Amino acid sequence: MASSSGHTPIRSLAEYDGDPQFAMTLAKGLELLSCFTPEKPILGNKELSELMGLSKSTISRFTYTLSRLGYMTTDKNSGKFQLGSAVLSIGYPLLANIALRQIARPLMSELAEYAQGSVSMGIRDRLNITYIETSRHRSIFNSQMSDIGLSISLAGSAIGRAYLCGCNPTARTQLLNELQVKQPEQWSKHKDKVMQSFDDYEKFGFCIAQGDIRPDVYSVGVPLGYLSNGQLIVFNCVIHAYQAKNDRLENDIGPKLAALVKNLDNFALTNTA
Repeated sequence: MASSSGHTPIRSLAEYDGDPQFAMTLAKGLELLSCFTPEKPILGNKELSELMGLSKSTISRFTYTLSRLGYMTTDKNSGKFQLGSAVLSIGYPLLANIALRQIARPLMSELAEYAQGSVSMGIRDRLNITYIETSRHRSIFNSQMSDIGLSISLAGSAIGRAYLCGCNPTARTQLLNELQVKQPEQWSKHKDKVMQSFDDYEKFGFCIAQGDIRPDVYSVGVPLGYLSNGQLIVFNCVIHAYQAKNDRLENDIGPKLAALVKNLDNFALTNTA
């Protein structure tokens, strides 16, 4: 459930108002789990009430139920809540069924060591990209830079822009429309670079983000393609800004990431995840 998108979960549910098939109570309970982030791993009922825009009594019932089911636990020091181990358990089948992770891991590790950065594989979660595999150079101790489960902006990241480049035209148009409607501030901030990324991908074979989310983080992204289960897989390589001198992203790391993805291309197109 790690996230760097900073969204207010309740806002993402407004579009479902009036849908008779949509279980709003269930959706609110699930979205409550998304309030927990690496920056805010421990939250109380009052904070959750403010984040979700729901009454404290409603939040109290949610946190009680989720705690009983193992999706939340109580922090002994503060008496507030944190995510429980059941959150990991429910996500494991998804990871286990993407065999590409095991195939890609040694290649990702090799590039991460060479770049002195991190290499990650991701899939889309609504308007974010969530990492499902990561290899980090031993010098990188900040897990919030790259880690399994980390979720980052589709529009603001190289891996997100690579996802858009890898989409079929219909899916791309739909996602661009969603970005404009659901994340107008993000779209206004990043739209020029998103559109530029399509040209970059055609010209270089990868997308670039230079401090667009965090000023100290530079990255390149490349789409792999669709697995047989319909998931579009994307990769990135992330380095610190001080390591990006002399057009290193464009002339060195970007081409190496593109080559890594090309090596995996046949697997993605011919194997079942």
